[in-house]
Amino acid sequence: MIDMVYRLGPDCDVDDIVEGQVYLGKVHGFAAFGTFVHLNDRIKGLLHKSNVKTEKKERDQILVQINQIRSNGNIDLREIQLPETSYETQLITKKIMLSRLSDLKNKIGRNVIIEADVVQIKQTSGPTIFTVCDDSGVEDAAAFTEAGVRSFPEVSFGDIVRIFGEATRRNNQMQVEVADMYVLKGAEANTIRARINRALEARAEPPDVSPLVKSAVLDALWPEMRKLAKIVRRAVLTQQPIILRHHADADGICAAVSVEMAVLQFIRDNGGDPDQDNFLFRRSPSKAPFYEIEDVTRDLDLMLKDHVRFGQKLPLIFLMDNGSTEEDMPSYKMTEVYQLDVVVADHHHPDEKIGRYLLAHVNPYHVGGDFGVTAGMLGTEIARLIHPEVEQKILHSPSIAGVADRSEAPELESYLALINGKYTRDECKDMALALDYEQYWLRFNDGREIVKDILNMNNAPERHNLLVSLLVTEANAAIEDQMNTMMPHVKDQVLSSGANLFLADVEMFAHRFTFPPPGKSSGEVHDILCKRYENQPVVTLGLGPDFAVIRSRGVKMNIPQMVRSMRDEMPGAGISGGGHLVVGSIKFVEGMRSEVIAKMIEKISEFPVEGV
Repeated sequence: MIDMVYRLGPDCDVDDIVEGQVYLGKVHGFAAFGTFVHLNDRIKGLLHKSNVKTEKKERDQILVQINQIRSNGNIDLREIQLPETSYETQLITKKIMLSRLSDLKNKIGRNVIIEADVVQIKQTSGPTIFTVCDDSGVEDAAAFTEAGVRSFPEVSFGDIVRIFGEATRRNNQMQVEVADMYVLKGAEANTIRARINRALEARAEPPDVSPLVKSAVLDALWPEMRKLAKIVRRAVLTQQPIILRHHADADGICAAVSVEMAVLQFIRDNGGDPDQDNFLFRRSPSKAPFYEIEDVTRDLDLMLKDHVRFGQKLPLIFLMDNGSTEEDMPSYKMTEVYQLDVVVADHHHPDEKIGRYLLAHVNPYHVGGDFGVTAGMLGTEIARLIHPEVEQKILHSPSIAGVADRSEAPELESYLALINGKYTRDECKDMALALDYEQYWLRFNDGREIVKDILNMNNAPERHNLLVSLLVTEANAAIEDQMNTMMPHVKDQVLSSGANLFLADVEMFAHRFTFPPPGKSSGEVHDILCKRYENQPVVTLGLGPDFAVIRSRGVKMNIPQMVRSMRDEMPGAGISGGGHLVVGSIKFVEGMRSEVIAKMIEKISEFPVEGV
């Protein structure tokens, strides 16, 4: 038979207890004649030393039976011992008048009762801070036992709780000063959780906006973009941290900064302070156009430390301008181990294998588009779905991204038309080059404010103009010096397909460890050769000791397909790589360099040139 143990709510008084029944109490002090036990903040009784059966410390929980309620109000108790599996606990409360977290600002100084989901627990040097979420919002509940001591240790992350306390304002933020807190179980908890989830689903739904430009690709992608934006919005509403990883080039930066601005404003509009609580959002550049093991290891190290120290949820991983290819698989396997939520917005040629790891995957190839719809275009539209009020600040991001990635998609001209009179194509090119140059020196840092100055998003146009002018001058000088060094050493040949192939050694005949890096240097060489061989098919290989950067114009290439076939045919070469269909990279072991280059040239010659 299951015994019933009762727990008194903070609003209960002596009239709510019954002689003979067993209650859950808390040890509150000791005397020579016995132990004082609190049944709640209003009711206490005496456990005479003759009725003590176990040794307890102050604040320990204890089961006691009501022996007698005396006429003067004193309560005599007797300790009861029951195995935990042999009894159920029932909460006794008066009629509850619930408050919602969004109403706290109107109830400052008044007692409130809140039913909510615990989304974070942080132990400070003073109180324990429980961040809780109900159907109206997210706020903190501060509980104090003594300095640095965990209050309500029975409450865990993810519990549904009923909180009794006072609505207060601290550091300009609303919070509840907790008098008592109970974990709710069973059907009662399930009903509250369902109510909260229904409200979150509605609040997370993106606003009803349409793409900025007319585009069949964007129209077809719109449902998946809305799905991704909803996942991001829900993460903010439930205090789930977000790590935004992006390729460290102008396209990736434009995509990520647009989303960053939208997410940070959405956090502020929903009661958060991303400047103070910087764990809520972090933007991190990735050197490679895929989620490297180094990246996921850094992210896991930080997130797991925060999870253990501060009780944070594990984050949502948001990948932009990367995340679509087979090269991402090792990192995705790591995210699967820790059951991390991952979403992707990318324009690299996707691999079907990665779908099982992602909650949402926005990629133009899925709807018949290609890399011409750049990550910066996708990021700007997703940002508008997250928080449309940022639109005017980021309206030029798609154009900068498009010219940076040499997009030939019709969407670029439409995006440029939106900013006609404010920014020219050449000014967008300058901002793109300034981003690439500055990000090279920033390395793995996000450079948030510098990047916003380059993009003229800090309301400081004079500083923006001076900074972009300086960075472009420095970048062009470095590029010119690199090209003067490299171009005399470029080797050329004509393939059987009729394409012009050029080999540029970016290791032996280029300045190393400075701007422009090998990928950028290869692109600059390719641009020079495309102008020199106008209207002719051109393929440029930027060769390093164990890698090659591929740039192509006028050749119907499929670099991901080529990499897979070479890997199958050369098992000892350690081949990996990918990218877009006509722009990408390949890695291999240095000892097989000559053989890999020869095989690569053979494969490239098999691709037809356009118009043939």
